[in-house]
Amino acid sequence: MDLLQAIILGIIQGLTEFLPISSTAHLTVAGRLMNLISTQHPEHWTAFIAVIQLGTLAAVLVYFWKDIINILEDFFRDNLISRVKFANQSENSRMGWLIIIGSIPVAIIGLSLKHIIEGPLTKNLYVISGSLILLAVILAFAEKRAGFKKEMKDITMKDSFIIGIAQSLALIPGSSRSGTTITGGLFLGLTRGAAARFSFLLSIPAVFASGMLELYESLQYIHGEMILNLIVSTIAAAIFGYLSIDFLLKYLKKNSTYLFIYYRIAAGVIILTLLLTKVI
Repeated sequence: MDLLQAIILGIIQGLTEFLPISSTAHLTVAGRLMNLISTQHPEHWTAFIAVIQLGTLAAVLVYFWKDIINILEDFFRDNLISRVKFANQSENSRMGWLIIIGSIPVAIIGLSLKHIIEGPLTKNLYVISGSLILLAVILAFAEKRAGFKKEMKDITMKDSFIIGIAQSLALIPGSSRSGTTITGGLFLGLTRGAAARFSFLLSIPAVFASGMLELYESLQYIHGEMILNLIVSTIAAAIFGYLSIDFLLKYLKKNSTYLFIYYRIAAGVIILTLLLTKVI
């Protein structure tokens, strides 16, 4: 891998991690086209991806740092210092509980299916293309039936748990974490903006935990020649991740998700075509 390829991969990771179009799909296709995914040493590719994901984690932490600080301060105050009943807690404190509840499904399912998630399934482009198209159809259905009435303050524990289950579906390659959680939010009647914002906040524990675990397990495969590429790619992922968060939140205030629905279908069809013509 050269420096230009590292920058391109970082940009792809940053742009696609938070848009509902699947970073796994785009990185896998890019890696195949650049001939960077070795069949003999796939762990090197896995290690590279694990590190640059930390760039997008940094992006969401920086973008929502005020929200995160407020949530943590109120949560500790209402639950550890003052011990306020949940019904009387501040909105930020309740949001802390919602994030915890919503993170339970992906933690349980992720650990239970860890050996499958890390296997060849995550790099299977037939599975990825199918997931791209299938979730596009489900997201379109969610757009049709969504009520768009509930804001962040209206999210309940039940809503959070259901969205957490939806987040677990992102373990299927090609699904997209933001795509599944936004879809879940729309089905529950959230506005598009609220669904996206909660999706990003809910992603923090999952991305942090999985990223740290994958990084720890991948350290043995990171060698000196990779360091510069990793640093540059991670920085690019952080910058473009921040920009993609800002874009999506502003875009969904006035627009539907149909742009991403059409894109997912087109991407899925293109990947299938490339596979059938043996281009990748």
